[in-house]
Amino acid sequence: MGRLFGTDGVRGIANTELTAELAMNIGRAAAMVLVSDEVRHPTVLIGKDTRLSGDMIEGALIAGLCSVGANVELLGVIPTPAVAYLVGKYSADAGIMISASHNPFEFNGIKIFSSEGYKLPDDLENRIEEIVLDHVTPYETESNENIGKVTVMENAADDYIEHVAKAVDCDLSGMEIALDCSNGSSSFTAEKLFTKLGAKVHMLFDAPDGININRDCGSTHIGKLQSYVREHKLCSGLAFDGDADRCLAVDENGSLIDGDFLMAICANDMKNRGVLKNNTVVGTVMTNMGFTKFCREKGLNFVPTKVGDRYVLEEMLQQGYNIGGEQSGHIIFTDFATTGDGELSGAILLSIMKRTGEKLSALAKIMERMPQVLVNVKVSAQGKLSFYTDKEIKAEIKHISDILGERGRILIRVSGTEPLVRVMLEGESLEEIQNLAEEAAQVVRERLT
Repeated sequence: MGRLFGTDGVRGIANTELTAELAMNIGRAAAMVLVSDEVRHPTVLIGKDTRLSGDMIEGALIAGLCSVGANVELLGVIPTPAVAYLVGKYSADAGIMISASHNPFEFNGIKIFSSEGYKLPDDLENRIEEIVLDHVTPYETESNENIGKVTVMENAADDYIEHVAKAVDCDLSGMEIALDCSNGSSSFTAEKLFTKLGAKVHMLFDAPDGININRDCGSTHIGKLQSYVREHKLCSGLAFDGDADRCLAVDENGSLIDGDFLMAICANDMKNRGVLKNNTVVGTVMTNMGFTKFCREKGLNFVPTKVGDRYVLEEMLQQGYNIGGEQSGHIIFTDFATTGDGELSGAILLSIMKRTGEKLSALAKIMERMPQVLVNVKVSAQGKLSFYTDKEIKAEIKHISDILGERGRILIRVSGTEPLVRVMLEGESLEEIQNLAEEAAQVVRERLT
């Protein structure tokens, strides 16, 4: 992680940590990095989720980009994967998404995509950081006819919806589903997409007011969707996060189908259809041990990476794999997308149900989840840095690893997007790992808060 950019772009509390001035300077620096002999006036797309601060940060980015001579095309409120897709469709030089994903409304963030629709490479992020933080190069300023212009792209959402519908290419008629839009970006796209595919949809949390994004809803608060699906006897439910790059599902009984189960169902279907490249699925070190067991039983290769979709995608691109993702529901299908896409993932899952005639609960039996406990410990900024060298935490990890042996594992890591250290344990006994997780979390609290 850099000094500005974490694993998923720049992130912070809006107007306190992520200020308008910082956003403007990031826009300036991004435009400067994009300018070359071939591209004197780069075109940059900007999309946003539904946060109150989105307009403020958008305005600051526009000012920064245009002052350096970049042209801006505004996509409006739209999912993150839509920005990644539309960069290529509109032949833009970069795309920017204003979002803090699953975080509360007071946070916001800036994600930058390259002209190919991939998250910006580390070297370009480093160059932007050097301009913004180290002032290695003075900010450039254009004048007269060289100042950038702004265009509103009226059909952006429809173009994205059409792309996902064509990728799935399945008639979902006869399926009745619930969609929890987290009062976020998918509030503007999900109903139209899934209705277009033929499903009958029940919309939940699709009335954003600027401050209710992710509040007790969406992929991080699944309970209300579970109850709704059970009570209305629906075949399934889908929950997205604030910028709709994640998706979790609920089966007809209201049981949670997390990202590991989604990957298992989709990878098995891809193998059966002969489209799974290199017989491999990419996950992370947080992927449940039950998933690795599923891969062994089905004769699939499993490749783990560091936590973060950028690392999953990096491995996929380097080795030519076409499905990978995280337990959180951030799943990447490189045959159709350059980043995680919650609506695409949900539509693919429903298409498997429709094609096979199987209920989601039956499909999910392909994998058995090993008990897993995750404790998030809020730490200071200095605490996040100290984690890597703290001897007592390392000793605690070894202590618990020795207790669990081959019956489980412990993983403690720093969050790339929040002021947290995550303590994760897996094992055969839920009670045992709950006790050990709290023991480890207490050591982290004492050392890093």
